Amino acid sequence: MLGGVILLAAGAAVGWAGSTIFAPPPDVLDSTPFTTAEVVRGEVGSSINLNTVAEWKPIPIAANLASGTVTSVSVTAGQEVSVGSVLYAVNLRPVVIAQGDVPAFRTLSRNTAGADVAQLQAMLTQLGFYRGDVSGDFGWLTQAAVEAWQESLGVDVDGVVQAGDVVFVPSLPTRISLDADKVVRGASLGASDPVILGLPPAPTFRVPVTESQSGMMPDGTRVEVTGPDGQAWEGFVVDRVAQQQGGTIDVILGGADGAPVCGTECGTISVTEQSLLRSQVVTVETVTGLTVPSAALVSRADGTIVVLEEDGTEHRVTVVTSARGMSVIEGVSAGLRVRVPASGG
Repeated sequence: MLGGVILLAAGAAVGWAGSTIFAPPPDVLDSTPFTTAEVVRGEVGSSINLNTVAEWKPIPIAANLASGTVTSVSVTAGQEVSVGSVLYAVNLRPVVIAQGDVPAFRTLSRNTAGADVAQLQAMLTQLGFYRGDVSGDFGWLTQAAVEAWQESLGVDVDGVVQAGDVVFVPSLPTRISLDADKVVRGASLGASDPVILGLPPAPTFRVPVTESQSGMMPDGTRVEVTGPDGQAWEGFVVDRVAQQQGGTIDVILGGADGAPVCGTECGTISVTEQSLLRSQVVTVETVTGLTVPSAALVSRADGTIVVLEEDGTEHRVTVVTSARGMSVIEGVSAGLRVRVPASGG
């Protein structure tokens, strides 16, 4: 009899063990405390606020050959000049800009010849004073044109172009800047001073960042830049340069399709100093759609993403974008209430 009881007890124990081992485990989600959130239409995106540094980088393009006292300055920093523009005056004699690959280096007068004479003839032609051939030979037609030009400038009419009267630069029109320390009314200016600086078509735009911030800004990242007068400009990350001092990284911006970030408004950027511009770096582009807390998304073993209704009903969804704890999804309707783990995990 005792043996029968022992056998029955053993059999019951085996049955309990079998039912415990082979019974399906409870769904973790069913046992996790949760709240609910409604699927609503909204926007999801992310950006960080940083400063963009805009800076012109002028380079010397011509040297002054006039010696004396600067009696007037006719251009401002960053101004666009064209053939025949007066830059400044030395001893009351205007210094004029023209286009040419050969720099001014000598006095030009009757019977001189050369590429510099041809450049002078081309300038006089564009200004309407010369109608002869651009031959490079300084003949009587060129002399007459020089005299008419001199009369228009209000200087002594002698038909002779001094070396300091004209500065030749590679291309015109162009934006220029004068050396503010040397080309000042009353300053003494010497020959061969490289005081005429040329500006590129647009300033450089860079965002100084840390290494971790740089990692958030891959090439192509859009940056919304506010110009000095409140203009809305758009730049894109095109390059980055590590700085040896400070451990920072300069993220370089370019405009759309190779255009300048500042478009046609680059003239508003200071030529004499760096401009610090407010900017928003768009780390996740804003998307409009049906939104849920990202914590409501459940990843299944097969890689699908689902959301759960309060009663546990699953809805397979597609995640369009996620940022700052929210996601835009497709596959459900607005108004659906879905589970969100109470812990937010």
